[in-house]
Amino acid sequence: MELRWLNDTDYDEILVDWWKDWKWEAPPKDMLPQDGKGGVIVYDGDTPVVAGFLYMTNSKTAWIEFIVSNFKYRGKRKEAIILLINQLSDIAKMNNIKYIYTSLKSKSLIDKYEECGFIKGDSNCQEMIKIWQQ
Repeated sequence: MELRWLNDTDYDEILVDWWKDWKWEAPPKDMLPQDGKGGVIVYDGDTPVVAGFLYMTNSKTAWIEFIVSNFKYRGKRKEAIILLINQLSDIAKMNNIKYIYTSLKSKSLIDKYEECGFIKGDSNCQEMIKIWQQ
């Protein structure tokens, strides 16, 4: 398996369809890291398998979010997701991040994060978003 940074076209050409396949609404593109260094995608040969995003600020905290996989891929999905989580974690560590946060509902994804050394925090949370109209 190979990893690379997400590029400008991956959102429209790959990720939006993946979110649709999983019956999830794609986050708006401008909500995702746009600097070319915030998102990573994992390939199995020529097949894109899973992608995710790392948000970093000037604090010691980073946030991993919006992990999505190729619904049609039947190969080593678990290994690809663990590789992605570990890669995003390593990027955070290389940037002197001490804490990595994520918010999850999927039991299988929670299990994969635990395999990567994450511990459970609060389980009674509600996500809230405010969008300023422009």
